[in-house]
Amino acid sequence: MSEGRRAPERPQHRPDRHPDQRPDRRLDRPSGPARRITPLAWVSMALTFVLVVVTLGGYAYYRSIDGDIDRLPPVDAGPSRPPETGALNVLLVGSDSREGDNKKYGAKSQGLGERTDTIMVLHISPDRDKATMISFPRDTMVMIPPCRSHSGAMLAGGLRQINSAFNDGGINCTVRTLESLTNIKINHIVKVDFTGFKGIVDALGGIEICLPKAVNDPKAKLVLSAGKHVVKGEQALGYVRTRYALGDGSDLGRIQRQQVFLTKVLDKITDGGLLTDPVKLNAFLRAGAKAVSPDTELTLDRMVEIARSVQGLTAKELKGITVPVEAYPADKNRVQLKQPDARNFFEAVRSDVNVTPPSAAATTPKVANERVRVQVLNGTTELGKAGQVADELADQGFAVVQVGNAAPVATTSIRYAKKDADNGAAYGDAVAARLSKDKRTPVAGKVAPVNPKPYPTKVTPLPDGPIVQLVIGADWPGVRVASAIPGSLKDKVVDSTTNPCL
Repeated sequence: MSEGRRAPERPQHRPDRHPDQRPDRRLDRPSGPARRITPLAWVSMALTFVLVVVTLGGYAYYRSIDGDIDRLPPVDAGPSRPPETGALNVLLVGSDSREGDNKKYGAKSQGLGERTDTIMVLHISPDRDKATMISFPRDTMVMIPPCRSHSGAMLAGGLRQINSAFNDGGINCTVRTLESLTNIKINHIVKVDFTGFKGIVDALGGIEICLPKAVNDPKAKLVLSAGKHVVKGEQALGYVRTRYALGDGSDLGRIQRQQVFLTKVLDKITDGGLLTDPVKLNAFLRAGAKAVSPDTELTLDRMVEIARSVQGLTAKELKGITVPVEAYPADKNRVQLKQPDARNFFEAVRSDVNVTPPSAAATTPKVANERVRVQVLNGTTELGKAGQVADELADQGFAVVQVGNAAPVATTSIRYAKKDADNGAAYGDAVAARLSKDKRTPVAGKVAPVNPKPYPTKVTPLPDGPIVQLVIGADWPGVRVASAIPGSLKDKVVDSTTNPCL
């Protein structure tokens, strides 16, 4: 598949990491296939419990469900944290603890604590109309900040595998690492283990999978013929655990398979009759409550609040994506973030911010982006700002025809010619709708540009109608992203339309 148009490189929010640093392996434990098991329980539960908890009609019932949940301490990631944007970001980690009912997955590992091979962030847009499941491969080499260990001792920061943050420093070190890496604030955390995963899938009556070839993987306890199967319990767990028996044997392939599985879980919840079957729904909620360990601030009331805000979200709005990575030169079994792709991706997620709803008084008809010709003028002191904004608008379909400079101004404005007073506002509103945080009211009147230059628009033929002039001021709010996933990564997306047999 083609890589698509690469998003323009944007300024970084933090200085680059030190490229001459080598991995500090003092804190890494020995790795091997027998220790590398990836459950998916927490992924499905974290999203689906939030989606369905509000659908039943008994608050006392919810309280009884809440009593079954084993909670984690609140997030403690230090005083310097990224700002809130209105989005909801939930860190999901899978625990491979071998205690209790999980003993059969590795009795020799009892008493050695817990590890994770699965790290995901569920990003729900501020408007609660889109959900993006972001996976971080466990073998990604990243800078881990100083953290406290499970015993309370201070661990030195350094370049290590991303999953060592959880293995050595626990959930708070994982939060600190991800926030430092992405500058995205984590609002809540959820953890689930092996046994919980099986209970959730069983309560759903199983999930249909598709195998391109027969699988015989003793380590994952999975033996199935090629073709479609409905898996429950151990088979479902084996399907999301197996690594070397399917695909190219990489963790990246397993992540993609897990993301497909998650879309099937959500699809069965929202479209499979679960919400209208009290018996099945009760079994699902009971199983989930015993499986998840959310933080103490993700209370029942908070879940209900979230559930109400996302009640229209379905499997079609859930997108899965793995952060862009490439081979790590010092070790072929490791990967590193691919730049500038990863930097642009994290910026797109950060730019998914609140938008003020249109005024109730607005009566102008909506105009499609492709019908709007735009002239972008830089009224700031930042060099190249007009070109950057033009690229962002063009990526969203606008017919940008010209870029240039204007006299420095404090306030961003959207203008159209007085002769277009009859419909200029409607075209200006299309541009205003893509500005982050607030909307500017288009007004009649033009600013004299300085040295305007043609912009190579991809919209052909050029539309008729008024030209809208966007003057970027010192208060520039930014262009609201159409998706948390940049166009350059669209071919990497997993969603409800992805063929599970591939």
